[in-house]
Amino acid sequence: MTADLAAALFTPRSVALVGASTDPAKASSRPLRFLRRSGFAGAVYPVNSRAGVIDGEPAFPSLDALPEVPEHAFLMTPAAATLDAVRQCGNLGVPVVTVLSGGFAEAGPDGAARQRELVAMARESGTRVVGPSSLGLVNTRTGLTLTANAAFADPDLKPGGIFVASHSGSLIGALLSRGAACSHLVSVGGEADLGIGEICGAAVADPDVTGFLLFLENLRHADSLRTFAREAAAHGKPVLAYKLGRSRAAAELAVSHTGSLAGEDDVAAAFLADCGIARAHTLDGLLEGLPLLARTPVDTGTTRRVGVVTTTGGGAAMVVDQLGVLGVEVAGPTPATLARLAAAGAPAAPGVIVDLTLAGTRYEVMSAALDVLLSCGEFDLVVAVVGSSARFEPEVAVRPIVDRAHRERLAAFLVPHAPEALTMLADAGVPAFRTPESCADAIAAALARRAPRSVSPPMPGEPGAGRPLDEAASYALLAASGVEAAPHRVIPIDDLGADPGLRFPVVVKALSPALGHKSDVGGVVLNVRTAEEVRDAARRIRADVATRGGVEISEVLVQSMESGVGEVLVGYRIDPDAGPLVLVAAGGVLTEIYADRSLSPAPVDLATAHRMLGEVKGIAALRGHRGAQPGDLEALARLVVAVSELAARGDVVEAELNPVLVRPDGEGVVALDAVVRLREVPTNGEAE
Repeated sequence: MTADLAAALFTPRSVALVGASTDPAKASSRPLRFLRRSGFAGAVYPVNSRAGVIDGEPAFPSLDALPEVPEHAFLMTPAAATLDAVRQCGNLGVPVVTVLSGGFAEAGPDGAARQRELVAMARESGTRVVGPSSLGLVNTRTGLTLTANAAFADPDLKPGGIFVASHSGSLIGALLSRGAACSHLVSVGGEADLGIGEICGAAVADPDVTGFLLFLENLRHADSLRTFAREAAAHGKPVLAYKLGRSRAAAELAVSHTGSLAGEDDVAAAFLADCGIARAHTLDGLLEGLPLLARTPVDTGTTRRVGVVTTTGGGAAMVVDQLGVLGVEVAGPTPATLARLAAAGAPAAPGVIVDLTLAGTRYEVMSAALDVLLSCGEFDLVVAVVGSSARFEPEVAVRPIVDRAHRERLAAFLVPHAPEALTMLADAGVPAFRTPESCADAIAAALARRAPRSVSPPMPGEPGAGRPLDEAASYALLAASGVEAAPHRVIPIDDLGADPGLRFPVVVKALSPALGHKSDVGGVVLNVRTAEEVRDAARRIRADVATRGGVEISEVLVQSMESGVGEVLVGYRIDPDAGPLVLVAAGGVLTEIYADRSLSPAPVDLATAHRMLGEVKGIAALRGHRGAQPGDLEALARLVVAVSELAARGDVVEAELNPVLVRPDGEGVVALDAVVRLREVPTNGEAE
């Protein structure tokens, strides 16, 4: 984004309010009032073809009648009239328009067509569009309150350093009602043109912006979101997101384990983590978590340990319980540190928490405990939990924490409702939490945050169902990437030889790109031990898949049966928003039931592949659990890397290896089944 466009977004010298209303009950009357009350110094031009005066100010009948070309136009017209307004803005050379009305892509085929026309107009003229369905945007430092959001009727909004960008305009109101101190607030709406990443990127170098809060309903414009996240990390500005949504049906992937496992929420989690964007799962965690991110280094790949010191065992136990649910390790101090605590006048019994009891309400006791715990080197974060004294004696109970605000890796949870104490902590810059849930949520998000990938992964063309290859052709394509398949032969059913030339026993499989799960239609026969049994199995398979699957086959794939210590699934697919992904899961027919998997944007390096293997619970058994023979996880990690590098091809829509047989350590891995889907090639001679 150019500097001129960023200025038109957030510091315009003139704005036009197209469709401004004389009726104070209408949302379209608010922007003029808000701009005047907030002291916006630029020119404001109300535009209404039927009103001569609005709120005592002259209104203009059209954009053409304005004394200058506005730098930003807020369009509050009905959807049907919005296209004409955008066309006029484009003809006049207005740099940015914000569209309030809905009725576009979310409104069915007609709305989708209207949105395509909107985007085409914007691209042709060079005018950029925020929205549609945007409640507007605000810059608290300049008084630009260019919004119809009723939340800005509050005259006591607190300016600060947080940049908020949200798909939901009402969420902005929720943030403001809880006292969020913000620099900018943007309702991005439907992102027909400008995406949330590009909008945030326009302010990433602003020295007054200290961090970013995102409320996401989708990952549209994921490439610009990734670019922004990398720039934010380079500027040392944390990004914390709350992402709505669980899973969505993907009809084109209905025959794929990979498609059903890589649900929308899993894709979002993997994408955000890869971008270095921390993710909150509670609204309070989103509201309260950014200061903690600013004081917590990114994940180094080692185990992260949290220490808890408290004046109230029950309050501390609530935090410990919530952290445990989220998989965060809470560790008690070592005997050496316990001895240091006792010597410093803050004795505590051995255990998971350092419980100072009522003695901890004394300044010198809590101070001594914090100094020891923050300097012992055993904890990545220390949480101070304060009980009722935080409400009734904040100067005594909370002052030791405030006085150590300069120390990183320190946070506080206040058990009672203690506004004065929270204000003290916030003013000092100490991350402080009102509930154990938000405290644990923010801690888990901060400790899990990784550095963003230094370069963006490739973004292939539009995904789709793709054209499936049969199993033999899939093996051939994967072999070029270094993936080994179990020995196999393709044999015509009507010309079966005496011996398939493989080690018995073998498995006989139907061979056709039209068959997804072959075993569901009788397309697989195991433990075939002679050439005669191969012929019998092939003929039986042909009859069964014709009857049960409606597919006629002429060939079978005969494959050596292999043995190993375990099975996994390795999959690859292109997500319509996040791009190429690689997935590792517990293998076999129960894969979808257990949903035990790890997902990452592709391609991945060997270290990331090993991390993914560590996230799949079923793979723990392949590490030699309880004396069992360990599997070759190094070879498995290399296979994950190889599959992920399909992202560089551009023609592979999806690939699934299920199962991959893991042999004993040092003996490698081998694919026992595979399906690859290639991008459809147009047959009418037109470019894709």
